[in-house]
Amino acid sequence: MAKYNCIIVEDEPLAVEILRDYISQVPFLELKAVCEDAIFAMEVLQREKIDLIFLDIHLPKLKGMDFLESLKYPPRVIITSAYPEYALAAFDGNVTDYLLKPIRFTRFLKAVNKLNQYPVTSTVNGASSQERKFLFFNVAKKKVKLYLDEIYYIESLREYVRITAQGTTIMTKFPLSEVEDLFASNNFIRVHRSFIVSKDRITAFSATDVEVNGVQIPIGRTYKEQVLSVLEGPAIN
Repeated sequence: MAKYNCIIVEDEPLAVEILRDYISQVPFLELKAVCEDAIFAMEVLQREKIDLIFLDIHLPKLKGMDFLESLKYPPRVIITSAYPEYALAAFDGNVTDYLLKPIRFTRFLKAVNKLNQYPVTSTVNGASSQERKFLFFNVAKKKVKLYLDEIYYIESLREYVRITAQGTTIMTKFPLSEVEDLFASNNFIRVHRSFIVSKDRITAFSATDVEVNGVQIPIGRTYKEQVLSVLEGPAIN
């Protein structure tokens, strides 16, 4: 199992101790440093290979979100905060998860297990190491690997989803709402209550549907405004 080097960026001693304890119980996490402020965290990122940051929002000197925005090639980030109102802005910044204090261990585990669903982006001396992104899905008692850039669309079939990708189609037990969370930051868009599609795989669209791999997929009325605003670029005369 891959090891993930992590740091805690937190100025509350009790919160630090809880995170230390949780990290020590997860075999694939290795704590490299505890930083009381974001300035110190920047120094650590310059000299260490860091895969994950546990980041508080209310920090001295430089706030957590400002720190995150300042990083050109950020590693994975899990926000740890007592304030739910910053969650939307955090997810817009492509964080892995947003943990509300007091953090339960089961919720912490759910967050860190997402690391094994995506490849790692590590930061060493300001450089980024990117891998092709993929997910494993449970299919007939085995795990099937799908690269995200090969997926055309995902269709909800009640408690299952059908994923149509280049050269294959799989069925897996997975709520579409959770699939949407996993794919939201990877260039996928929900166009209908039953469909999520890859924006890169859309070959044509109208006010009522999108075409992906030769298949017409309807645009739901609830999603129409958002979908068209994303797909409609500047007009070419």
